[in-house]
Amino acid sequence: MDLFKESEDVVIFRVNKEDLNLEEFLFNMDVSGRLFRKLYKEKNIFVNGKFRRKGLTLNAGDLVSICMGKEQENITPDPIPINIIYEDFDLLILNKQSNIVVHPTKSHQHNTLSNGISYYFKEKGIDKKIRFVNRLDMDTTGILIVAKNPFSHQQMALQFEANEVEKRYLAIVSGVVEKDEDLIDLPIGREEDKSIRKVVTEEGQKALTKYKVIERYRNATLVDVQIFTGRSHQIRVHLHHIGHPIIGDTLYNEESPYIKRQALHSHYLNVRHPRTKEEIEFKAPLPKDMEELIGILSKE
Repeated sequence: MDLFKESEDVVIFRVNKEDLNLEEFLFNMDVSGRLFRKLYKEKNIFVNGKFRRKGLTLNAGDLVSICMGKEQENITPDPIPINIIYEDFDLLILNKQSNIVVHPTKSHQHNTLSNGISYYFKEKGIDKKIRFVNRLDMDTTGILIVAKNPFSHQQMALQFEANEVEKRYLAIVSGVVEKDEDLIDLPIGREEDKSIRKVVTEEGQKALTKYKVIERYRNATLVDVQIFTGRSHQIRVHLHHIGHPIIGDTLYNEESPYIKRQALHSHYLNVRHPRTKEEIEFKAPLPKDMEELIGILSKE
């Protein structure tokens, strides 16, 4: 029997429990109904190497394969350097630089991170669409996750939606933070209908942020921040609300003579691998501009 070899395009599951049908089994493997229907319609779900009906009762030891095939990406490839932390069949983990937009827009079709990833995929012969799992503001640096197939994207999205991912940032804020650590549990919403600024408001969505002081300077503080929800501008809004906006954040603070962006960096991420379910962690070192800012603040 010609069984599939696990690869970038193929994910294989071994059945350990009898009496489940094919659809039930993949549902238990956290394959979404939408992805199942797409793969089934394309006849890309197999049992022991053969396409079988979704109502088939499985036996212990059966091998269920889902095949995702090649894809075409319509984002223009541009030779923009990308800093790769980790890569395998399912994931591309990047350390995003500052001052770069992640997605192309109607008025900004080139020089985005997506253009750089498209170029990298083309050079490496990776025929996949670009699927971002998390997001970072243009001037926030650090860990960015790209899923390389629909299965890994769906699996990672489930973890983020369930707040099962440990996300930690380093931020340098104005003023000396008094508490060594604290939990900020305040809802966040839009300031005005057409404003990009967000504020703490009773009408907003639940937002939970925990911070811990790493180092205090004369007029600033380095904090480690963990977020348990993924609201837009969450860290920036919460820190601004408690009176310690991020240095260089021109939307919630003021310009800084020492750094040309908000001093915010996604430095740590702990997730479960979409295929193996093993816990994996990623780290991104502090960028040069934040290191230089700390050096200046330490001498004041």
